Amino acid sequence: MKRILASTALVAVSAGMASAGGIERTAQSVGVLFEEGNHAEISFGFASPEVSGTSLAIPGAVPALEIGNVANDFTLPSAAIKVDLNDKISAALIYDRPFGADVAYDPANPILGGTVAEANTNVLTALLKYQITPRFSAYGGIRRSQAEGEITLQGAAYGPTSGYNVKLDSATGTGYVLGAAYEVPDIALRVALTYSSDISHDMGTTETGPLIDPDGPGPAPALPLLAGTSETEVKTPESWTLDFQTGISADTLLFGSIRHVKHSQFRVDPEQFVAVTGGGLIDQDDTTTYRLGVGRRFTDKMVGSLAIAYEAPGDELVSPLAPSTGYTQLSVGMAYDVADNVTLSGGISYTWLGDAKPETGTPDTARAEFEDNNNFGIGFKIAYKF
Repeated sequence: MKRILASTALVAVSAGMASAGGIERTAQSVGVLFEEGNHAEISFGFASPEVSGTSLAIPGAVPALEIGNVANDFTLPSAAIKVDLNDKISAALIYDRPFGADVAYDPANPILGGTVAEANTNVLTALLKYQITPRFSAYGGIRRSQAEGEITLQGAAYGPTSGYNVKLDSATGTGYVLGAAYEVPDIALRVALTYSSDISHDMGTTETGPLIDPDGPGPAPALPLLAGTSETEVKTPESWTLDFQTGISADTLLFGSIRHVKHSQFRVDPEQFVAVTGGGLIDQDDTTTYRLGVGRRFTDKMVGSLAIAYEAPGDELVSPLAPSTGYTQLSVGMAYDVADNVTLSGGISYTWLGDAKPETGTPDTARAEFEDNNNFGIGFKIAYKF
């Protein structure tokens, strides 16, 4: 029962987990380390966010207009394998895509239309766990990340920088993971604390943009000040995660987590753009996410789970490239043992996204209002014991 409940809980909290703050799409779980015996799994998630709003009028120039959905659907494949090397040491290898962005504003909107942000990551994590005593264990390893992206700023909200584009070439970086856990197997109790470091990517950068007139209508001519090639350091953020689970009856498991992510470490500061505007492209708040759920066995082969998550909203003024703040999420999962060593599981989630106001300029000026948005996610997993 413990194996099936743990599998179900994992799917329920990860299905469509595309709503976390910043650019995070999954929580980079190390839960596979705690599976019994040798274990392999493949997962697939699909997220369909709806993020729309209304642009604010520019008096005497542009009226308030509706902004259609700016967030594109995306997929979340992942895979993991865990092997017991002996009775004390286990090893795991995990592949996932924990960070990303896919935002595009309809070019027909004159305020922010044509603004686009795309970012992709591929991450491979190698871990070792050492069972110090029957109840205490420690684990750690390295995380190798590949990232790339492209951003276009377009619309009246960007003033003279409208039309700016930056391409961030694919680059890799390395970070690390450290953690410790306390377990009481007889009651399915486990408390685990995991730290994941930030990962720095030195990305080849190509900037293009409109001509900038440094003295306005004065004698100096407009210059291509936004154009150039350089290298930009982009970090994916560090995080702390406290996971727990415990049996509360013979057939019921309580589980949850607290996760803090330093999204303020994720910045995109291309050389030419910073020189012209005095600031970077991204500025995000750190987030703390709380999750609580319950798993229940229905038959010897089938269990289900229900989980709720909450992330408090931050500053309502946000980047147009991430136009929401905070969320509440409800997830439902089920798992079924199709054989002694094969488990199929799946989950769905619905997320109520927090309202926000995309802003530009210095000082920050709200350019739109985004309200009553949501995200639907679905995930499937097949796990095999060998």
